[in-house]
Amino acid sequence: MVLNPSIINAVEKLGHRVTSGDVATQAGIDVNIAQRELLALASEAGGHLQVAESGDIAFEFPQNFRAILRNKYWQLKLKDWWEKSWKILFYLIRMSFGIILIASIILIIFAIIAITIAISFSQDNDSSGGNDSSIGFFPISWFISDWWWFFSWDTNNYQRYDSPQKKNDKKRMNFLESIFSFMFGDGNPNYNLEERRWQTIGRVIHNQKGAIIAEQITPYLDEIGSSVAQEYEDYMLPILARFDGRPEVSPEGQLIYHFPELQITAQNSKTQPVPAYLKERKWRFSLATSGQVLGAIGLGSVNLIGALMLGSLLKTPEIAGYLTGFLGFVQFIYPILLIYGIGFLTIPLIRYFWIQGKNKKIDNRNIMRQKRANILAQGGSILKKKINYAGQFAKKIVIHQDNLAYTTETDLLEQEIKNLDQSDAEWQKRLDESE
Repeated sequence: MVLNPSIINAVEKLGHRVTSGDVATQAGIDVNIAQRELLALASEAGGHLQVAESGDIAFEFPQNFRAILRNKYWQLKLKDWWEKSWKILFYLIRMSFGIILIASIILIIFAIIAITIAISFSQDNDSSGGNDSSIGFFPISWFISDWWWFFSWDTNNYQRYDSPQKKNDKKRMNFLESIFSFMFGDGNPNYNLEERRWQTIGRVIHNQKGAIIAEQITPYLDEIGSSVAQEYEDYMLPILARFDGRPEVSPEGQLIYHFPELQITAQNSKTQPVPAYLKERKWRFSLATSGQVLGAIGLGSVNLIGALMLGSLLKTPEIAGYLTGFLGFVQFIYPILLIYGIGFLTIPLIRYFWIQGKNKKIDNRNIMRQKRANILAQGGSILKKKINYAGQFAKKIVIHQDNLAYTTETDLLEQEIKNLDQSDAEWQKRLDESE
């Protein structure tokens, strides 16, 4: 059996006592899926059903239910192991690109030195030849001493793209990591956009006690269809389907939306803060500092120029007899060195222009959603009437421990006896009051 990680995380965040509406709101998932998954999770993790006198159901889980699941399922053990291993593996992958660049430069430098020496030996063995060999050494030695400080360069703080909860966490990026960041970037800043969207919509409905109007949701949507679709509010259909909602028509013929399942909660929580509109984060070329980016460009340029020089020297007739051993190996892998040198600078250039186009579309969507939020904030007589009518359906049903009719934590016979005792006590109280 495969358990849904978003359900498990939602139960932990909500304090281990939840309803299907609580989990659907927290995780932004279909309320029917939440109900089904909670039943499965309670069965596997030793959870308990709590039925209120109204017939509504809450689920209570032990504090260590994740450990119970981990001991039961090898998939969860494997997942935990893989998450830890992947962090180390991905760090090594990031570092490897910087190491490969440095190794490529060093290999090219030594190959050029070896070819220069080979050419000098192939010429007349006189004083001028010796001087040429030593002259070729000086710029290379200067180059090594000038660029070595980059290899252990310390950097400023930077932020990784991560979940909103870790937005302010900072980690230092070393220069080797910045090479990977320069080439490939640091991931999609909106990797969890849909998750954020549905979580925010769920919180809006929760804050409005399960009764909303369409205009309260549009700041969190993208395209809402043609003018006909907007008039009939067809864009609300996926939200109704996900959260088991139903439309209601006001006396003026206006639509409001009622979500009974999200009105039932095990948490007597306050209103949750939500953004005025769903704001997509813009892509960044790199989270490395400007100095690190310039350093990567400099090393990449040196690597490419060195590769082109090496290619020219490998075609020199004087070294035809020396293309064995080290130089033979260099000649064999030279196409790889050249492709890597070109790709190192070409990939970031293509990615730069791609990011510009991507961010332009993100700006347009953000502006569109912000305009819808402004319309809602400004209000109007029609909007106020719709909101007032929606308020007639707004309510919150909290399942407390003291209004339970049944719970799987205790034996059914014990609960029946307890209920009878409570009934007798209430009857005696009423009798005393009447006398």
